[in-house]
Amino acid sequence: MNAPFKVLDPNLSSRIRLIDANGLTFEVIETRPVGASPDRLALCLHGFPEHAYAWRHQLPALAGLGYRAWAVNLRGYGRSSRPPRVSDYAIEHLLTDVAALIDASGAESVTLIAHDWGAVIAWYFAMRRIRPLTELVIMNVPHPGPMGREMRSNPEQRRKSWYALFFQIPVLPEKLMGRAAGAAIARIFREGTVAKGRISEEDAEVFARNACQPGALRAMVNYYRALIGGGGARRQAAMGLPVIDVPTLLIWGERDVALCKATTYGTDAWVKPLTLRYLPKAAHWVQQDDPETVNTMLEAFLQGRPVPHAPDAVGDLDP
Repeated sequence: MNAPFKVLDPNLSSRIRLIDANGLTFEVIETRPVGASPDRLALCLHGFPEHAYAWRHQLPALAGLGYRAWAVNLRGYGRSSRPPRVSDYAIEHLLTDVAALIDASGAESVTLIAHDWGAVIAWYFAMRRIRPLTELVIMNVPHPGPMGREMRSNPEQRRKSWYALFFQIPVLPEKLMGRAAGAAIARIFREGTVAKGRISEEDAEVFARNACQPGALRAMVNYYRALIGGGGARRQAAMGLPVIDVPTLLIWGERDVALCKATTYGTDAWVKPLTLRYLPKAAHWVQQDDPETVNTMLEAFLQGRPVPHAPDAVGDLDP
């Protein structure tokens, strides 16, 4: 099976794998050095309503650093298994999926890299210490502690989070998003970057086609239903939010229409050591909006070098 994008470096190879883990099958895009299967795994978790294809710019960069880079389609996405019930998307199942994928890789060290809903999973995964992590990289989803604070105190953030409550309605959200072959899905990607054209028509169609597979949109929305209506967030809060002690890089596109910059403030009280970098000219789909800057930051962090600042950034943090 071929990867859905071309890897131009002749020293790297890319393919699609189907991996059995946690009683399910996961579609994984694997990029790695030719002829090698490194013991270092970079596991990339996408967001809503994305696809593993969202990491197309980062996979070659990670493989070039000597990682076996995996971009997994989370349960319900792509050709990964699509369980039918809301309860199948409980946060506890999602955490176990990540653990099982790490186990299946056989890697000796793991760097977890995550965006949006994948980052929700990654925050809790690191917090609960389900498997050892060497580094954690989060993009454009806040830690649950500062997010909870802003939801309680910040009317702007509550307004921006309206869609999470809308997704609690049965059937209607997925019907609306699926109309006209997923036109709304394609549009939020095409129009959702600061650098226009960064996500091309062809790229946007990858996400739209993925969402329009039978049962896919329902599975995607069920993540929100299981977390909010299903009580996943309450269960996690009841367990407490212990400090994450994994070296962490938080990359934040400031022009995020769904999440205020304020949701990042105070993250260093929950994560030690934390490196925080703001991208003033990028939006929510940050690793697709400005892949060059993101990759430069990512490579520096993973090589133990000082992480460069984006031009005009204000408020960056170093450990």
